[in-house]
Amino acid sequence: QVQLVESGGGLVQAGGSLRLSCAASGRTFSNWAMAWFRQAPGKEREFVAVITRSGETTYYADSVKGRFTISRDNAKNTVYLQMNSLKPEDTAVYYCAGRPRIALTTPGQYDYWGQGTQVTVSS
Repeated sequence: QVQLVESGGGLVQAGGSLRLSCAASGRTFSNWAMAWFRQAPGKEREFVAVITRSGETTYYADSVKGRFTISRDNAKNTVYLQMNSLKPEDTAVYYCAGRPRIALTTPGQYDYWGQGTQVTVSS
């Protein structure tokens, strides 16, 4: 059974930083592409960032490019999302997700999901 557990969310002022973590268990983590998505109240879940199995390639939504960094540590079965220069519009529940092999950006193409962690950015 695959499990993903996010942590690191919280309340931060605009311009501040947070680091989210997602710990994985159950299968061979290094075989998965990993991504972060977010969902604000009343909105659809949207893509934030994705990282390939090896960690060599990353891709970001335009709205977070230059502010957020996705990384992974395959030895620790963990993926991270470093969020800098946070804005009120970044407020959402953040989810990590995993899928075998190929890195994609559509939520419906991911097999495994965490429970989500709330990020709130005050103005």
